[in-house]
Amino acid sequence: MLKGKTALVTGSTSGIGLGIAKALAAQGANIVVNGFGDAEAPQAELRALGVQVHYHGADMSKPAEIEDMMKSAADKFGRVDVLVNNAGIQHVANIEDFPPQRWDAIIAINLTSAFHTTRLALPAMRQANWGRVINIASAHGLVASAGKSAYVAAKHGIVGMTKSVALETATTGVTCNAICPGWVLTPLVQKQIDDRSAREDISVEQAQKELLGEKQPSLQFTTVEQLGGLAVFLCSAAADQVRGVAWQVDGGWTAQ
Repeated sequence: MLKGKTALVTGSTSGIGLGIAKALAAQGANIVVNGFGDAEAPQAELRALGVQVHYHGADMSKPAEIEDMMKSAADKFGRVDVLVNNAGIQHVANIEDFPPQRWDAIIAINLTSAFHTTRLALPAMRQANWGRVINIASAHGLVASAGKSAYVAAKHGIVGMTKSVALETATTGVTCNAICPGWVLTPLVQKQIDDRSAREDISVEQAQKELLGEKQPSLQFTTVEQLGGLAVFLCSAAADQVRGVAWQVDGGWTAQ
């Protein structure tokens, strides 16, 4: 379905980003990978799906590096057809104890980076009269939790920006939507589980059960494969009139 098109997925060396990149690659899209850590293994996984892969290690808190990544992607593949804004970090603390530098970093990486990638990708999408911007928000883009003021603010911002971009592109072949996962067992969430286990002196298994029980009625993690499948749908012709949606994949979290 996406053969000949290019997808850039930020934060795609692991977790949700890599899962979505693999789903898009399985549909034939060439992939621009971005992220820290081991970049070789995910690139090999994607190439095994028969597509071209290009890596750029832009720090998503730095606008100049984001601009260089977008230029590098255009130089390599012509343009970015599918932009998935997924990069994110987390810090948990009550607001009076929240380190200002952590607030700034979360807003920069989780929200402002998506502004920069989107503004740079849209001109070529408009010219081609086809494009997909998919923002990975969160259940926390729709509801809040204590201790996560920066993350909640950033994800609410992503949902709002999604709606604005959808309206600005409404008469074109470009769509913009957000996916709002609940708990997904990514390295970021595993760290929260491990921290809870240590803090409360309980087993990792018990910490995981309590985490799900507080928020996610299904008591099951959302999987990266499910999120990848939704991203593929949003790239399809069936989703041509899906615009400005914040699509929950949260096991009933925001239905409560």
